[in-house]
Amino acid sequence: MNDIIIRNGRVIDPAGGRDEVCDVTVADGFIASVGKSDGKAAETIDADGLIVSPGLIDIHVHCREPGHEEEETVATASAAAVAGGFTTICAMPNTHPPTDDETAVQYVLQRAARAAKARVLPVGCITKGRRGEELAEMALMLEAGAVGFSDDGDGVGSTNVIYRALQYAGVLGVPIMQHCQDPALAGGDMNSGASAVRLGLSGIASSGEMIMLQRDLELLKRTSAAYHVMHVSTGTSVELIRRARAEGLAVTAEAAPHHLLLTEAACMTYDPNYKVNPPLRSADDVEAVRRGVADGIIDCLATDHAPHAAEEKELEFGLAPFGMISLECALGLYVKALIETGLLDWPGLLARMTVNPARLIDRPLGTLAEGAPADITLIDPDKRWTVKVDDFASLSRNCPYDGWELQARPVATIVGGQVRYRLD
Repeated sequence: MNDIIIRNGRVIDPAGGRDEVCDVTVADGFIASVGKSDGKAAETIDADGLIVSPGLIDIHVHCREPGHEEEETVATASAAAVAGGFTTICAMPNTHPPTDDETAVQYVLQRAARAAKARVLPVGCITKGRRGEELAEMALMLEAGAVGFSDDGDGVGSTNVIYRALQYAGVLGVPIMQHCQDPALAGGDMNSGASAVRLGLSGIASSGEMIMLQRDLELLKRTSAAYHVMHVSTGTSVELIRRARAEGLAVTAEAAPHHLLLTEAACMTYDPNYKVNPPLRSADDVEAVRRGVADGIIDCLATDHAPHAAEEKELEFGLAPFGMISLECALGLYVKALIETGLLDWPGLLARMTVNPARLIDRPLGTLAEGAPADITLIDPDKRWTVKVDDFASLSRNCPYDGWELQARPVATIVGGQVRYRLD
């Protein structure tokens, strides 16, 4: 007998080019078949009117463990993930201590095995202590289970260090995931410009993103590495990536919900929940990033889920830390930014949330192909709902979308053939 049969859903599997109404059968934690099923199962799910998608993947999540368990843990981040339809999340390494050796990678995996509802895959540091000075032991971390390398929160400022990192990553066959921001231009609170001047806040120049990205792309030409641009925020960056892709460079990129929906104007309220890094940019930048996603130049969508304790985000804007959370409402936000605007359809959106990020981290996920792990997200595309931050599974509440009305919501999340979330 099969474990689960999901009947009569609209099965969208971008990895296989499938978009049809049919059944999905799960057995022993894997996809047994996709198509008409006449078999029996321990559980049958009626998916009439629902989208049946490969499990969503978020390659950019801050789980805060170890070091800041009052903000988030591997367990609570994974609970937030499955509530948002995500079956896999990649844990960023800017923890305390940082994930910069094989022991730290193993720690994250052990915590995930013990308590996580979703798959939690660690990203290791590029440099020891994230100080940008000396390469971390990338090969040992890869062997321990790291899926990529990043000093997220900071860009690697040394040209020599990032060049050697790219060379080494090319040999290892693992991506460098860069936070593009020149350290010399990183100090500030919000996007540099007239709004920052009016608010009396220090600015973060968009040229800082462009300078580091352009440098890295030049270095990439001299290596065999795969290079991933995290949280693209400017139109200039989109064009640089477009040019690099046209030249055949192995460049991928991601966009976060806030850079698709919010502009620097949101900071006029001095609400620290709008303080993010890179900062909210201009309306023209938002439009350019959206177009980049629609064109496939930005081929992944990632939340940059960054939890903070309430007492930190209650500080004045200039003193509050960067970051916001959105794991539990990200799908609806992407729909608002990309489907409701006519820039993408459902297969296009799901490709950027399933197969594309799976390829980046080189894991056999993001597909409903026979024999693949049974990671499945069931989505009600017509469900209208209101974001209620106090109902979140995350430990933190620094979310600016509280009260937003969104369309489309995950109603069930299956990880490895086990139902890990159902919408009440």
